[in-house]
Amino acid sequence: MAPLHGVTVSRFRNLFFRHFGGIDEVMAPFLPVVDAPNVRARQWKDILPQNNENLKVVPQLMGNDPVQFVNTLHILADMGFSAANWNIGCPMQQIVRKRRGCGLMPHPDLVEKVVEAVCARTTARFSIKMRLGLKSPQEGLELLRRLESYPLDFIVIHPRLGVQQYEGLPDWDAFDTLLAATSHEVVYSGDVWSVADYQRLQQRYPAIRQWMLGRGLLRNPFLAEQIKSLDEAVDKQRFSDFYADLLSTWHASGLTEKGILNSLKELWHYFAVFCQLPEDELQLLLREENLTAFEQKSRDAINRIAAK
Repeated sequence: MAPLHGVTVSRFRNLFFRHFGGIDEVMAPFLPVVDAPNVRARQWKDILPQNNENLKVVPQLMGNDPVQFVNTLHILADMGFSAANWNIGCPMQQIVRKRRGCGLMPHPDLVEKVVEAVCARTTARFSIKMRLGLKSPQEGLELLRRLESYPLDFIVIHPRLGVQQYEGLPDWDAFDTLLAATSHEVVYSGDVWSVADYQRLQQRYPAIRQWMLGRGLLRNPFLAEQIKSLDEAVDKQRFSDFYADLLSTWHASGLTEKGILNSLKELWHYFAVFCQLPEDELQLLLREENLTAFEQKSRDAINRIAAK
């Protein structure tokens, strides 16, 4: 399961794994690297073992300071984590401007300094999540050249540039070039919306053994199961039970009504695809400002697909 900031948090992950299968490992949404004396327990709540029911969770980190990375990985080791991932692929402008996320890809010296420090001063299994580059695939090629000699656990590559955000088509030809340029294990991430998408990409990239599902998994929570079984059947009642459990859990979480409403609206950008909700109905739902009314309308949408 890919890390979607603010979406695939521990509350959601636990519910998802209670109702759906097919996913072997979860990459948690990114946490900022820290200086050891400045650790705030609240920052780490999402990845604490007691907040993740029988899930194999890999923490993801965001930052660009080698010392802070080493300190943070030592903290994670004390918490029982032997692996961590570094996000240098996030394309959000507020992240990129700070030379973090995908904003690091044009700066291979800095990326290498972090990896060098981590490999020399920790025992963590360290991986990287990246894109083709921020503005050019040449940035990704240069990074892979620099990182070739380091013992990275794996490299996740999304086949878009950072400037594309999540728009436009992936550049699979550029991905071909990056894949051929590294001996590290590559995990594919991006635009796997269906079993047919997976099969097409798996045939093109038979050497890839691990696949990361993000937005496709939210649009169709059965996707990982379908890929493993090659059976595209869905259990609409199981989705209905999941949603009922989600509403109950969100109400018991201590979130304000506004917080619950905002979380549900974020999720319904994805659930609307599974429920085949027409765009005009989705927009009416997203404009609803009363939580009780939103829940009723969203249940109605689910009941309609369950009845089909």
